[in-house]
Amino acid sequence: QVQLVESGGGLVQAGGSLRLSCAASGRTFSCYAMGWFRQAPGKERDFVAAITWNGGRTFYAGSVKGRFTISRDNAKNTVYLQMNIPKPEDTAVYYCNIVDSAYYRDPFGSWGQGTQVTVSS
Repeated sequence: QVQLVESGGGLVQAGGSLRLSCAASGRTFSCYAMGWFRQAPGKERDFVAAITWNGGRTFYAGSVKGRFTISRDNAKNTVYLQMNIPKPEDTAVYYCNIVDSAYYRDPFGSWGQGTQVTVSS
């Protein structure tokens, strides 16, 4: 079973940048597609971005496309989310998870504790 620990969140000004990390335990990390999700207060958890097992393809929600970049380093068992030009509406708790390899949208692993991102205007 893969366990996930998110980090890198914090307070950032709109228009700045922030990089989130998700460290995974387990030797099978490189076999899985991975995704980032976020949950704002009072809202459901939403898909943000996903990446194939080898990093060859990436997928983004329309609201972050062109601003956020997902990447991974299988040697370090880590997936990243580079957040550029963040907006106040990006404020949320961010989570990573394993995603399906068909639509790259559906999470099916265990959730970590997440990392809080707050974007000030």
